[in-house]
Amino acid sequence: MDIEKQIALINKQINNSGFQKDPAELYEPIRYFLKNSGKRLRPLLTLFGCYLFTDDIAKALKPGIGIEIFHNFTLVHDDIMDKAPIRRGSKTVHEKWDQNIAILSGDTMLFKAYDYLIQVDKDLIFKIISSFNDCAVEVCEGQQHDMNFETRSNVSEEEYISMIRAKTASLLGFSLKLGALIGGATDADAENLRNFGLSLGIGFQLKDDLLDVYGEAHKFGKRVGGDIIANKKTYLLIQALNLSNSSQRERLQYWLQKDEPADEKVKEVTKIYNEIGIKELTESKMDEFFNSGFQYLDQVKCETERKEKLNDFSKKLIHRDS
Repeated sequence: MDIEKQIALINKQINNSGFQKDPAELYEPIRYFLKNSGKRLRPLLTLFGCYLFTDDIAKALKPGIGIEIFHNFTLVHDDIMDKAPIRRGSKTVHEKWDQNIAILSGDTMLFKAYDYLIQVDKDLIFKIISSFNDCAVEVCEGQQHDMNFETRSNVSEEEYISMIRAKTASLLGFSLKLGALIGGATDADAENLRNFGLSLGIGFQLKDDLLDVYGEAHKFGKRVGGDIIANKKTYLLIQALNLSNSSQRERLQYWLQKDEPADEKVKEVTKIYNEIGIKELTESKMDEFFNSGFQYLDQVKCETERKEKLNDFSKKLIHRDS
């Protein structure tokens, strides 16, 4: 599967996705947000899931676009809840327009996503929409847990992993399952691919947590240490609070209560992480989920050559530095 070619097809389809209508105040924000593309990971995984079982991956393109539109809908609404000013280096929709427009444009994206998701064989529609609805509810549950964590001081590792499984990983898992079902996979193979995506998704989020502290700003695409500045309950902070000795915990609590100077806060909290060995601990947990994911992929019954292409694509994502 030619990844660059498929990304070009995904972008072309999105640019022709029916958001060229009036009123402009409703549709222009959607065009603006979708054009600022991101990695297109979810539609790519949908195509990969299909490719494992058939050469006719074109039939998975529009459903994959549906997942991408839904994903971007969640980001528009997340940005409102987080009061985020920037997304992918550009102003968020509610900043560039206003909150009411962002809510309505996001809602429109959600409904449009269904138009794409139902463009499958008739005998698959109920199964796919039912599975998608379960996944969408999981995403909402994960978001609520994430918001709940903001006011809690005792979030456990298990709770955090469960939250990112729902909020982030579930849609990656569904993307692979969706493509597999469209490609003619058995329910067992589709479920193994879903579990592969879930495990990778958790590992990817842990890697994002790690890069926020230890990444290079020019590669990462946003300010390094942003999670530290915001006191965000990431895997790194949760483990630091759990594993620190009394002196380290006192210093950590001191910086959690301070907003400025931001650069010094990032430096001092990172120093505490280094003392505890948080970087190595996070890398170990990432590898645990990545290895678990590939075990699920090994169980999928399809041509070895096709599986190797998904394997290689996934490993490139795992070893990314941005």
